[in-house]
Formats: sequence, structure tokens, C-alpha cells
Amino acid sequence: MLAPAHKIADLQTEMQIGFIKQQFLRHLSEALHLHQVFAPLFVSADSGINDDLNGTERPVSFSNSGKDFTVVHSLAKWKRLRLAELSMPCHQGIVTHMIALRPDEQLSPMHAVLVDQWDWEVVIRPEDRHPAFLQATVLKIYKALRLTCAALQEAYPGMRSLDLPEQPAFIHSEALRARYPQQDAKAREDLVTREHGAVFLQGIGHPLSDGQLHDDRAPDYDDWSTETTPGYHGLNGDLLVWHPVLQRSVELSSMGIRVNAPALREQLHLRGLQQREQLPFHQKLLAGELPDTIGGGIGQSRLALLLLQLQDIKAVQYTYN
Repeated sequence: MLAPAHKIADLQTEMQIGFIKQQFLRHLSEALHLHQVFAPLFVSADSGINDDLNGTERPVSFSNSGKDFTVVHSLAKWKRLRLAELSMPCHQGIVTHMIALRPDEQLSPMHAVLVDQWDWEVVIRPEDRHPAFLQATVLKIYKALRLTCAALQEAYPGMRSLDLPEQPAFIHSEALRARYPQQDAKAREDLVTREHGAVFLQGIGHPLSDGQLHDDRAPDYDDWSTETTPGYHGLNGDLLVWHPVLQRSVELSSMGIRVNAPALREQLHLRGLQQREQLPFHQKLLAGELPDTIGGGIGQSRLALLLLQLQDIKAVQYTYN
């Protein structure tokens, strides 16, 4: 039996959530030259399109007309296919409203089974595959966040304003491990985000120098294996912002430059998943039929939770948590 449904508290909160979503989507689309598209709720189970996230989540699945389908976890690979279908010009992209179900999510004030996010993806050049381009893209997204925060304060002047720094700090997960060697990954994130207010933590998925992962990432969307400087790997990362009420960091966005054919082969090998090379998506990528891209997801409920400085994600989404 489902637990009683939690619902958003009042009409003004509903209006503020809508305002935040409208403003942020406009600023994000302008910054990254994005075109809005529609996205699937589910995909064929044998297509290789659904994302594994950290490799342990079970997708919600069903069968129809003799075929098996899975409800999406995210749309990283689907977006790349769609960009190829649309013949999208370089440095333009798409954004879509993604609804996912993650039944294995550990429920908390920050996590729910229902995940709503803006999934975006931009075509890039092969020569854009370096940390400077990644960081420049992060700054554009962060500017959209600050513009949204300012617009919210102007529209609702009585609200408590979120104090955002002008720019996020950039730090690699290996450097963060060296700074706090006795802390676990989540504690490191909280410590560095409390210090700076906003942080882009780069390089998530490749083993650190102590042999541990900061966090796991699937091998077939973000490029986490490319060595950028000696001992530092990864062209991906998470945008973290400090939540002053919850007194913890909020992962607002996970993003990265996506795998090319060499990175895909390397990462499948590192994870012992070479058999995936035979899946339709992976075959297209290895054959050079998909563009180089950068992309990610930005949590809609998390953004509202952060900017409204609320204490639980149940306050900004209708959920049975």
C-alpha cells in the first residue's frame, strides 16, 4: 500500500516553483543555444539507450506486444542520438523536460523516486574536448542560476535571498581527496562547498590515487577516463551549491563531455563490460555516426528546493515518499 501522498504546501509556493522553472529554462537556453524538444518516458530494453547512472539502479520495466521496455533513468545517450537525427549545428543543442523513476533511490530530503530535470546536450568539436571548454560551459550554467535567483528576488522581494558567490570554485576530485584524506566523499563535498558556496567538482568515475572512486559513473556517457594532467582524469563533474538551511551541499547538476570511441572502449574495458559494444547505441558511436557532445541534467525540484531554501524535496514535488 502506498504511503499518503505529500503535496506542495500552498499556492504561492506553486507559483514560485513555476516562476523558477520558467526563468531558469529561458536563461539556460539562451546561454547554451538550446532548442526545446520532446523526450521519451521509456525506451527499448535492448537498445543500450537507458543510462546505468552508478551501475546499480534497477530500471522500472514492462512488456508490451512481445517487447521489453524500461522507464528512463536519464537521457544522456538518447539526446546524442537525437542530435544526430536533427543534424544539429556545432555549439547548438537541445533541452528537454525529463521525468524519470528511480525505485532504488535512497530516500532523503534531497532524493525521491521521481526525478524531474532539464536534460540538455550540445554538439561540440573534437578540439573542444578539454577541461577549459568544460569549465566555460559550467560558468554559463552558473550564470543562468544567478540570473534566476536575482529574478526570483525581484518578483518576490520579501523572500530570503540565497547568497551565491559570483563564480563557483573548480576543484578536481583527486585534489579534494588529498585535501581531506580522512573524510569520505560526501563529507569532502560538504566541506569544500561550505567553504566556497558553490563548487564544480571535476573528474568523477575514475579510480583516485587511493584506488577508490569518488562516486561511480556509467562507462558509456560521460568521459571520466581521459587524463587531463598527470594523475588527474575526467572531463566531467558535478555542480554543488551550499544549502544554508539544510547545512549541506546540493548536487544541482551532473554533466560532462561525453565519451568518444576511444574513451568508450577504455571505460567499457575498465568496467569489464566490453559486451556492450554490440548494443545499437554503442555500435553507432564506435562507427563515428554520432557527434561529439557535452551535456548533463539539472534537477528541477532540487533547484526549487535550493532557491526557496526549503528543507525537503517533498515541499516542491507531489510525491509518495
